[in-house]
Amino acid sequence: MKKRVVDGIEVQRSSGNVYADLGLPDAEKLKIKTGLVVEIRKAMSRLGLTQQEAAKRMGITQPKVSDMMRGDFSNLSERKLMDCLNRLGYDIEIKVKPTSAPVGHLMLAIA
Repeated sequence: MKKRVVDGIEVQRSSGNVYADLGLPDAEKLKIKTGLVVEIRKAMSRLGLTQQEAAKRMGITQPKVSDMMRGDFSNLSERKLMDCLNRLGYDIEIKVKPTSAPVGHLMLAIA
């Protein structure tokens, strides 16, 4: 990535994935999970659900919802987060296509 100096501070443009920028393993999966959790939070707000109500509707415990709201979703898989969104009234579409790169990548597109 290209670096430059602004006001005496070295800055670097983000790759678009903060997890990759931090060098974390499974950065693409973490970015997808974060996007799913953001949509779950939006759905809960839009529906006016408490954590307890959302937990019941999503089929998980209230402590897991609390963890999710605090940014800890390590105990929930991408599949479970997608199931939570389905239960909150969202459709999920998975698109698979060939890539020109040697290795493909994961991407979350929100409509």
